[in-house]
Amino acid sequence: MKTFIIVGAINAFLAVALGAFGAHGLKDKLDAYYLDIWKTGVQYQMFHAMGILVVGLLLGKVAVSSQFTWSGWLMLAGIILFSGSLYLLSLTKIGPLGAITPIGGVCFLAAWVLLIVGAVKTL
Repeated sequence: MKTFIIVGAINAFLAVALGAFGAHGLKDKLDAYYLDIWKTGVQYQMFHAMGILVVGLLLGKVAVSSQFTWSGWLMLAGIILFSGSLYLLSLTKIGPLGAITPIGGVCFLAAWVLLIVGAVKTL
């Protein structure tokens, strides 16, 4: 599905841009603790951008699979909730934002389980 390839590529682009911003623009503005949190957000965004690309490629090869489709959307939701909350936490230092992060992590886990189920059923 072209949508997931586009969404995955946009997120990969953003992960590179945000990684560069963290390494160059924030290195003197954030202490090591918050810079490490920023880097974790970037890493997980890139991992799951690649996952979304895989979903798009799979959907281009097989009949439409609700497991694959849901997997892609859950990866995107995970990026927004997990990485997004880490970016905001790093910039604002508002601790309660960290409570959102595990929700994004659950989205990631569910997405990977659905990818496995979809592969078992479809491939």
